[in-house]
Amino acid sequence: MNTTDQWTSKLGFILAAAGSAIGLGAIWKFPYVAGTSGGGAFLMIFLLFTLLLGLPLLMAEFVIGRSTQKDAIDSYKEIAPGSSWHLIGRLGIVTCFILLSFYSVVGGWVLIYIFKAATGGLSGLSQAEYGELFGGIVSDPYISVGAQLIFMVMTTFVIAKGVTSGIEKASKYMMPALFILFIILAIRSFTLDGAMAGVSFFLKPDFGNVTSETILFAMGQSFFALSIGVSVMVTYSSYLSKKESLPQSAISIVLMNLLVAVLAGLVIFPAVFAFGLEPDAGPTLLFNVLPTIFGQLPFGILFFLAFLILFLFAALTSAFSMLEIIVAATAKGDEAKRKKYAWLIGAGIFIVGVPSALSYGVLSDLTIFGKIIFDAFDFLVSNILMPLGALLIAIFVPLKMPKERLYEELKSGSNIGRKLFSAWFLLLRYLAPIAIIIVFADVLGLLNFLKN
Repeated sequence: MNTTDQWTSKLGFILAAAGSAIGLGAIWKFPYVAGTSGGGAFLMIFLLFTLLLGLPLLMAEFVIGRSTQKDAIDSYKEIAPGSSWHLIGRLGIVTCFILLSFYSVVGGWVLIYIFKAATGGLSGLSQAEYGELFGGIVSDPYISVGAQLIFMVMTTFVIAKGVTSGIEKASKYMMPALFILFIILAIRSFTLDGAMAGVSFFLKPDFGNVTSETILFAMGQSFFALSIGVSVMVTYSSYLSKKESLPQSAISIVLMNLLVAVLAGLVIFPAVFAFGLEPDAGPTLLFNVLPTIFGQLPFGILFFLAFLILFLFAALTSAFSMLEIIVAATAKGDEAKRKKYAWLIGAGIFIVGVPSALSYGVLSDLTIFGKIIFDAFDFLVSNILMPLGALLIAIFVPLKMPKERLYEELKSGSNIGRKLFSAWFLLLRYLAPIAIIIVFADVLGLLNFLKN
């Protein structure tokens, strides 16, 4: 790269990469998708996909980025010059652009709820009134778009400052605070009467209601939760020293992500069941159901405010990574241009995200394949673009990078042996693409067609 801006430490890289992974995917999306997809069964499938597909793919992106020290487009060009493989990086950039456009809408909702919780606007309301409050917020074009704008300004401000002064510095404070708050909230949730019913729902698998859609969502969630398939980790690892261990970093990030996902479930589901509410409330779970729960607890709104602050930390660290991949590919290592491109791209993402912000209000009647704009973008990114990107990366790395080069890159900074390397290579080369194709084919109905 044409820049000396790098992570100052392994911890800084791990926290920033974990922050990219631990965001709306783990705290907002995972609980509601698990709630609508059977709880424990979804959790088990998600864990399997994360360990058997997510971890190998995460390491593959690390190898691409650190071996080339280039952005998400030029890294593919260096490994496979004169070919079209760089389109994987371009696909990742487009995916991150779309993802951040609707992701920032949810980030705006979090900001609104933090303001209301801090000013007493969430105190003493009934469950019906919380539902009316959320409906009023998301349907008000000025409030929803204004909050989305503030979230994008916060995200862009950090990215404009660069890797060391922006992303790494912010992550070092946000991620430890996130874990501390989560543990406190999980302990509080466990003390509720009837909490064990929620624990059983979340941890005890029941595969009776598992469908191909459940499996697709679990795979999509594992990629979404680890920022896999969009070359975010290609960009982040390009700032990493050759002295650091890629396998150790990848395992640390996966374990942190799984821990937060499980903690999120253990915060939310015990509380949901303790108050006799439904776990399948969908995307509104955080903003509709949780205020009802916390509002009925002693000092509950203070706990909810802490949860929202935690949620904001996670949302911002993920948003940083999405904007960074686009800015890095555009600025091409020229730090003098970073600030200008960051604000221009941030403005473009905000504009594209406005329809998503309005899709629960003035544009609620506008649908794409039966889904409002927000849900259509979410489905497109999580269940099509990210798995597609992951599939292409799983094919690209074994095909275009010599096996010995892969081994040397993974061994640099670590003591990975040949057996572990071979296991990783087999998972990446065979299991990952086959599993992704089978899930895609099943959902599209192609398996039934082939059987006939």
